[in-house]
Amino acid sequence: MGTLYLVRHGQASFGAADYDNLSPLGQRQSVRLGEYFRQKGLTFDAVMTGTLRRQQQTYAGIREGMEASFTAGPSQGETAPPGSSAAHEVASVGAPLLWPGLNEFDSEAVIATVHPHKLQKPDTPELYRHHFRLLRDGLTQWMNGVVSPQGMPSYREFQHGVTSALDHIRQNFEGNVLIVSSGGPIATAIGHVLGTTPETTIELNMRIRNSAITEFAFNPKRHTLITFNTLPHLEHADHASWITHA
Repeated sequence: MGTLYLVRHGQASFGAADYDNLSPLGQRQSVRLGEYFRQKGLTFDAVMTGTLRRQQQTYAGIREGMEASFTAGPSQGETAPPGSSAAHEVASVGAPLLWPGLNEFDSEAVIATVHPHKLQKPDTPELYRHHFRLLRDGLTQWMNGVVSPQGMPSYREFQHGVTSALDHIRQNFEGNVLIVSSGGPIATAIGHVLGTTPETTIELNMRIRNSAITEFAFNPKRHTLITFNTLPHLEHADHASWITHA
């Protein structure tokens, strides 16, 4: 029996020209999570991330907070075919195994399927709500196979990228495993394990907070949900303002 810790990346740069970078607060959230893991005495037999910068930056912050130094493996991680011996070797020494199937969907491409015109920068509460109403609509249609966002896989292919990571973990590990990913893949993993509808999976996605932890127990046959969207590292009143969603 093992435990899988799925962590959403820290706060990224929502509304900026390049979303795929942690904000200063996102960096602090990530380091604080690593400090929490260190205080709990947690170590990981394997680490997997997507290839997005905000995911890898989050893992770098966690590693800093854990005061961990992984000198035995490639410092920048390595991408290996699912199920290969190389994938197992890289993950087992502590360097992150880069798994493209853990990357987030392209939210702009999803929104463009239901709103083909360029959106205003979401810099007011109403524009922010409008952005996410469109995103919900686009996701619902993509996940039900109604639309095909430009440059994106089908939802079935996206889902396979996530479930292949879960399969790799069950087949190769028994202890603690860390995945650093994004809301879409994490919600997809939960939806796969619980058998939820696309609409429920979308609602789960929209609720996942930055640097939040979702835990699965796993054995060679299955994953089982233990906790969802928790922030034990930010429970102190001093960190109340660090809780974010974007």
